[in-house]
Amino acid sequence: MNTNSLQQHFNEPTRRNNILDLFMTTTDLSIIGLDVTDMIDDHQKIGTTLEVQDPNTKIQHDQVLDYKRANFELMKEELVSHNYEVLMNNKNAEDCYMILKEKIAAATEHRITRKQIRPTNNPPWFSQEIECLINARQQL
Repeated sequence: MNTNSLQQHFNEPTRRNNILDLFMTTTDLSIIGLDVTDMIDDHQKIGTTLEVQDPNTKIQHDQVLDYKRANFELMKEELVSHNYEVLMNNKNAEDCYMILKEKIAAATEHRITRKQIRPTNNPPWFSQEIECLINARQQL
């Protein structure tokens, strides 16, 4: 199920000692509550509470880093300006990694702008290359 981005939510028996009722959702669905309650014949009733998004709310478009407009020279200067010997003195490898990661993230945020990407109704695997191939096939 995980390979298809589905998640089974009930792991309790609903008929004697067997799990017969499936409740599968995509992993990004917000589930507030799940419960197995009263008996109906020889099955227990299952109940769910879901958080659903109001269809009238505006969807926030994704933003990605715009590497074409990045100022890598200033980013390099910012990263070199830190005294890593002092910052990482008497720290274990995990702490040193976290310090370096935070410095790189801060420099990235300061020196690489973000751009908004247009939403698409195409599935994730539908690349520009595939679109060009389909258009070429349709022109035949």
